[in-house]
Amino acid sequence: MKFFVSIVLTAFLAFVAGIYSTIPWWSFAVTSLIVAIAIHQKPGKAFLSGFLGLFLLWVGLSLFKDAANEHILSAKVAKILPLGGSYIALILVTGIIGGLVSGLSSVTGSYVKKSK
Repeated sequence: MKFFVSIVLTAFLAFVAGIYSTIPWWSFAVTSLIVAIAIHQKPGKAFLSGFLGLFLLWVGLSLFKDAANEHILSAKVAKILPLGGSYIALILVTGIIGGLVSGLSSVTGSYVKKSK
């Protein structure tokens, strides 16, 4: 149960921080750290919950925003990068990058809580 709550809370706080503030794009790392400190889990589960929370959020938001312009911009960016013009690959890479940053932040929070 803590695992699922951690995923949902990580995604929710990252969404709120991104929508209602003017802080940098990496602000979700701070929210993931706070969630991992508040809901203590083993480091592996903390990483996975932080990764999944942000991965699902970013992939979902990217698909939603990208569908609005019929994938025109993301297909062009995917042609610039070595992704073969696949907008789906670009969205997945975006989700993986955000998930890794959030997961590593969550592991840090888990270790901080463990050291206390």
